[in-house]
Amino acid sequence: MAGKKRAPLSPILRQNKRIFDLMKNTTSDYAFMMDPTADVFLAPPALVRDYALPSETLTHVADVLRPLVCIQDRHAFDAIFSSLMDVTEGRERQLDFRITNAKGNLTWLRLKGKIGLSEDGQPNLFVGTISQLARRNAADSVTGLLNRYQFTEDLGEALRTARETGKGGGLLVMGIDNFRMVNEAFNHEVGDAILREISECILQNVPRRLSLYRLDGDEFGLIYPEADEDMLQEFFIRVQREFAHPQVYDGRQYLVTMSAGMVFYPQAARDPLVLHKYAQAALDTAKAGGKNRLNAFSKEVYNRWLRSLTIQEQILEDVKAGCRNFELYFQPQVAGDDQHIVGAETLLRWKNEKGHMVAPMEFIRILEETKTIVPVGRWIFEQALRVCKEWRKKIPNFRMSVNMSYEQIKDLSFLEFIEDCLHRHDMPPDAVVLELTESKIVSDMKFVNAQFDAFRMHGIKIAMDDFGTGYSSLSSLKNLNCDIVKIDRAFVKQILWSDFDRRIVDYTVELCHSMGMKVCIEGVETQEEYELLTKTCKVDSIQGYLFGRPETKEGFEEKFLMRQEAHGKEQLCHASAMR
Repeated sequence: MAGKKRAPLSPILRQNKRIFDLMKNTTSDYAFMMDPTADVFLAPPALVRDYALPSETLTHVADVLRPLVCIQDRHAFDAIFSSLMDVTEGRERQLDFRITNAKGNLTWLRLKGKIGLSEDGQPNLFVGTISQLARRNAADSVTGLLNRYQFTEDLGEALRTARETGKGGGLLVMGIDNFRMVNEAFNHEVGDAILREISECILQNVPRRLSLYRLDGDEFGLIYPEADEDMLQEFFIRVQREFAHPQVYDGRQYLVTMSAGMVFYPQAARDPLVLHKYAQAALDTAKAGGKNRLNAFSKEVYNRWLRSLTIQEQILEDVKAGCRNFELYFQPQVAGDDQHIVGAETLLRWKNEKGHMVAPMEFIRILEETKTIVPVGRWIFEQALRVCKEWRKKIPNFRMSVNMSYEQIKDLSFLEFIEDCLHRHDMPPDAVVLELTESKIVSDMKFVNAQFDAFRMHGIKIAMDDFGTGYSSLSSLKNLNCDIVKIDRAFVKQILWSDFDRRIVDYTVELCHSMGMKVCIEGVETQEEYELLTKTCKVDSIQGYLFGRPETKEGFEEKFLMRQEAHGKEQLCHASAMR
């Protein structure tokens, strides 16, 4: 059998054996020498011992080692040795691969070698080293990928190569969007298994000779020498396609997308830590901009990222100070038939230390990532309920819609808090509507439905917000336990000229009504949109700039409540006169 017996040395190996003996004793790595024509491989005694190889002289070395190589790395491993006779691919070869040692443990090795040529230009020698990356804690224990330490080392090496050759490259840092939600919806053990599946999906798209690294948590790195922007974009698009549809683990469905930040070296920076920070800034900005996208580093992006860190620090201080600098705004919701006010949606606003209003997209993300959305969410609910009680004196059946975070749904004491709040303020459960966005609902339908059932059993209404923006809206209607569906502006803005969108809205309203759910249409901005909607479908309530923008408590009372109160008195007077 191949490799079982010491093979005779080929002439070229006999000629260089003395050099090899010197090499193997002067490095802590495993030095090797190989005749690619005869397929004879010289291994040092340490490699034979550590990996239980049959001999120091091996024939058909790829066949000998293949059973020990991790199955996911075998294709790349075979490719290294099968390409040794083809110098059109270059004379240097490098590969990071996982292999089982003599103790049965999976370790990381890095093979790095150079092909020597004979006088007639044919490959006749392959010489190099095999490094035990695990000695430097290079292997990630969950995914088996190279870890952040090795990433930093290899990025430094890439920068040194760029200085020597004048050829730079690209760095890509990828992050799984909303993975924490998936991880917590299952458990950490299952989360690790899903993380391994995701890493394998990404790895399948990594070009040969390149390594994928697991950085922190759900983030991955790719160092791509001599790459331009198009090459990085092409790679990222392939990765995106892997997660374009829901994934299944152990019979349960989960949804993830990927975001990424890219930066190019050495032009952006000549320090590996700075480069990584720049790529991280681009990634964070991509996530803040809507996720599932690739963002390139720029000074503008970096400055925006630094601003986000400053905002985060200020927000955490304000939350600790009892939600200082936070304020509630209210947008009216009107009846679909006669436009009288039936309620309002509560919207959170925050001012920075300079008194400037910060966009919700910026600070809500920070609240969710830091989980401070839980105490802030309780503050919102308490304030909104207090306002609702006051406004019900003018409009008896007024209801307040309050947005919920997925983090609040996971808080098993949240229902108890709501019940206590309703009791303290002497308010009925139907005075409030709790809203959760469709994408968050679909991500873990089973768990969310169980929580929704608990709320509804206590008389609390549930709404699915932003319907039409998730992965599988119509199917989510079938399986969702809610009372109200809010159709997103994305459908409304096209209805004046899109027969398809008009029919979708009409069909959705009819479908919801047939299932006992009410419908609120969001984003109605023109009279023409309103007239067409009320003509084509019987919508329960409407929300949008046509009827009012978000206002402070005082502004809402002045613009809407007083007007409706006056209108009500006018109607009473008219009715009396008619009698």
